Amino acid sequence: MRATTLRTAVLTACLAAFLGGCASLPKDAQRSARDPWERMNRATYKFNDALDRGIVKPVAKGYVKVTPQPVRTGVTNFFDNLETPISMVNDLLQWQIRDFFNDTARLVLNTTLGIGGLLDPATRAGLDKNDRDFGQTLGKWGLKSGPYVVLPVLGPSDVRDAAGRLADNYSTPRAYISDPWVQWGLWAARGIDTRSRLLYTDQIVQSSYDPYAFVRNAYLQHRDFKVSGGGAGAGENQQEQQLLDEADQLEKENAAGAQPPPAPAPKPDETPASTPPPK
Repeated sequence: MRATTLRTAVLTACLAAFLGGCASLPKDAQRSARDPWERMNRATYKFNDALDRGIVKPVAKGYVKVTPQPVRTGVTNFFDNLETPISMVNDLLQWQIRDFFNDTARLVLNTTLGIGGLLDPATRAGLDKNDRDFGQTLGKWGLKSGPYVVLPVLGPSDVRDAAGRLADNYSTPRAYISDPWVQWGLWAARGIDTRSRLLYTDQIVQSSYDPYAFVRNAYLQHRDFKVSGGGAGAGENQQEQQLLDEADQLEKENAAGAQPPPAPAPKPDETPASTPPPK
């Protein structure tokens, strides 16, 4: 009963965010033909941003502060391994047979020698991770993305990817756990793990002229890249690493800017002349 109440509360919050879609657009906002529901999306984005600032981000920062890096890496590995069947199913649907056997070997190796996925011996063995989903598969089959949409709590998406998420949920062992509290716990833990790895991108987003448009354009470009041929992990990881490198560089520059600059040396012609001794 308590789990049902929790589900109802979350759905009510999501509905409230959607019904708040009459918010006006800011002046000089970047318009996109792929975002016809922009008023509703901006309202939902504002709701998600408030939720992130008030709860998700502080929890993620606390998680990073109290949890050693090796433990956080193990948590990420565990969830990546748990979601490997999503890639395996979509490998087959996209007729990527070699990648299917690669991902199957990764799942077996990391689940056994990797202690349930906490370690990643498969990568060290040369079995690179692939990242495919049903939204990408639908795109490769020729289905258009449809309008951009911001989902409450879940964030940026489009109509095609939103449908793809529903299908992907049934490709993971998590969907077949009977205890709803365990399901919710795994879902929340994965969310905090993901948010903690994106903390360094916050400064880039918030320093942009229009954070909403920045996130929208980045998401659409990323998904277009995956559908057009970036399904395997290498290209996507490069793209994500570039964003993290930019965030890291920005953080270093800001840290350096916080230090007071050294006093400039006086120019030769600005050196005051010495006072002649009295006669």
